Amino acid sequence: MLNRRTFIRATSALTASTALPSFAFAQAGPLRLEITEGVIEPLPFALPTFLPQGNAGDVAADVSRVIAADLRGTGLFRQIPQDAYISQITNFSAPVAYPDWQAINAQALITGEVELRDDGQIVVRFRLFDIFSQAPLGEGLQFVGPADSWRRMAHTVADQVYSRITGEGGYFDTRVAFIAEEGPKNARLKRLAIMDYDGANVQYLTDSRAIVLAPRFSPQGDRILYTSYESGFPQVYIMDVATVQRRPLEAIPAETMTFSPRFAPDGQSVVFSLVDGSNTDIYSLDLATGTRTRLTQAPSIETAPSFSPDGSEITFESDRSGGQQIYVMAATGGEPRRISAGTGRYGTPVWSPRGDYIAFTKQENGRFHIGVMRTDGSEERLLTSSFLDEGPTWAPNGRVIMFTRETPGDDGAPAVYSVDISGRNLQRVATPGMASDPAWSPLQT
Repeated sequence: MLNRRTFIRATSALTASTALPSFAFAQAGPLRLEITEGVIEPLPFALPTFLPQGNAGDVAADVSRVIAADLRGTGLFRQIPQDAYISQITNFSAPVAYPDWQAINAQALITGEVELRDDGQIVVRFRLFDIFSQAPLGEGLQFVGPADSWRRMAHTVADQVYSRITGEGGYFDTRVAFIAEEGPKNARLKRLAIMDYDGANVQYLTDSRAIVLAPRFSPQGDRILYTSYESGFPQVYIMDVATVQRRPLEAIPAETMTFSPRFAPDGQSVVFSLVDGSNTDIYSLDLATGTRTRLTQAPSIETAPSFSPDGSEITFESDRSGGQQIYVMAATGGEPRRISAGTGRYGTPVWSPRGDYIAFTKQENGRFHIGVMRTDGSEERLLTSSFLDEGPTWAPNGRVIMFTRETPGDDGAPAVYSVDISGRNLQRVATPGMASDPAWSPLQT
């Protein structure tokens, strides 16, 4: 498999990096697109098809296509059609004719080449140029890996471009765990599956003999927690993604209902809901020792726990005040504080990887919404509205959210959608069929 440690810098012919001061979109210095709450005019970029070395023509075209799709899909970039180009890139190392790209109003130019080696390795090289400053934007890089890793290399190039222009971390070289569904609404079959963030490379990790729900990646992306009904009642399982080996959480009494799991930021423990008699509380479990700790002590339903990025706090949903609301408590337990204050019911809170927002599901006046609020409950903002939107999950850069949207009626079906945190760029994520419960991985390593 392609590993970031196999990515090597190209020779000195590729350009050295330069410092980039921040910049408003109306360009007066080095290129920088700042992501704000206001209206964003997509930044126009040119991406000539990467040059093939030897018989790499098809792969070079595919790499170029994926890079462009990644950038366009953010809603922050607009690709200039190739038939508008004045200059043609015929040599990866040749100087850039900046006036020709300025004439078509390109602000960024991405060039590259792809080489297929005799040993089965693929090499992808790229450079990024700031057209109006007439200078490289960062240094050129080359990535080396197995030939079947070309999609990951394309996503990594797109991550580099996105990061250099926006100053934000990328999110294209990621995967999404989800529940693949098929069959009629009253007899739905469900399988745990995994795919690239853009819907490619789908793999099924379980069969459809038992209902499965709510997958959650580990911070390293190597394990998945999920809830399965294979025993006849809900139980949390942990799966190794590489081997697809799975087991129920240890130190949990047989026939005890557990659900809604999530890893701690260090990956060494998990939190989940456990039903004891008529009470549902949140527990933590040390995966190494099997030590279980009860974190909530109320005669109400506590569920959907999610850690803050530093692991010091947990947000969760509870009906202790008479209706579903969002609370925050210390990761060791203790008295929680309610942070949701609006009308309606709140659930499925998830802390942003940046630590600045909590995403949630809200039900109000017969509609469901995905929203975000500050971690103290202020600045609540609803991003979506439909018959049923639920279950947000964050991209690793904290700028984009995926969720499940289901249509009404007997033929209603779930699908995965994404939206950015300003409420722009709502779009459906490509999946082979019905899909629900997305969970975004960290950037791959």
